[in-house]
Amino acid sequence: QVQLAESGGGLVQAGGSLRLSCAASGRTFSRYAVGWFRQAPGKEREFVAVVSWSGDRTYYGDSVKGRFTVSRDNAKNTVYLQMNSLKPEDTAVYYCAADSNTVVHTKELWYDYWGQGTQVTVSS
Repeated sequence: QVQLAESGGGLVQAGGSLRLSCAASGRTFSRYAVGWFRQAPGKEREFVAVVSWSGDRTYYGDSVKGRFTVSRDNAKNTVYLQMNSLKPEDTAVYYCAADSNTVVHTKELWYDYWGQGTQVTVSS
């Protein structure tokens, strides 16, 4: 069992930065890939980024590529999402999720555990 809790969301002006954290409980967290997804009002949940269990593989959605960076510290049971050059269209609730597979996935159905989400609002 893995429990996830996101933090670090808030209100920021366009062009600014935020760093989200995903803190996990459970001794086996280091065996899970962790993905970030987001959902804006009235829209479907969208893949943002994923990092493999070892941290050596990352993958990003096209809309955030070059602006967001995902990383992890398994000693701290935490995954981070550094978000730079934020745009109003990045406004959404951001979720982290854990996937027990060794292959990184971008589809929600592969993820076993989800956090409650943290709101990110980017003003123009």
